[in-house]
Amino acid sequence: MEAVRIAVLTVSDGVAAGTRTDGSGPLITAWAADRGHRLYAHAVVRDDGEAIAARLAEWADGGDVDLVITTGGTGFTARDVTPEATRALVERPAPGIAEAIRQRGAASTPAAWLSRGVAGIRGATLIVNLPGSTGGVRDGLAVLDDVAGHAVQLLRGIDTGRHPRSHG
Repeated sequence: MEAVRIAVLTVSDGVAAGTRTDGSGPLITAWAADRGHRLYAHAVVRDDGEAIAARLAEWADGGDVDLVITTGGTGFTARDVTPEATRALVERPAPGIAEAIRQRGAASTPAAWLSRGVAGIRGATLIVNLPGSTGGVRDGLAVLDDVAGHAVQLLRGIDTGRHPRSHG
């Protein structure tokens, strides 16, 4: 399979202002490199719905990105608007991915159930929201390890007659 082309969007007022270090974005880029995926871009935006949606649409509509992973902005504070920005532009939801991420995280901490992250498809690009915490990102990436490659194949129109075998 051709390398998955990934873009990473860190959503954080503090990281965007330079007052906080981005721990989760580099974790995602390292995960991508370890798996032989190709990093298309890594950007940082403030917790602003319009800025988030604009960057997601730019990457998804450009045709150069298979998977966009966001980190941050999925919680309960008033500034946490990543799910709303994502929902506004996805054409087809992929709720099972978001639920699997919450379920994986809940095995470690009940706070995982408070993540409002979503997943969905725009064009041929899968967009997945992960929490901003490094633990939440690790849990989400473990889920993506199991499904991202096959999801991208399906979106590319490749190998659609086969489904991977269960690990169980």
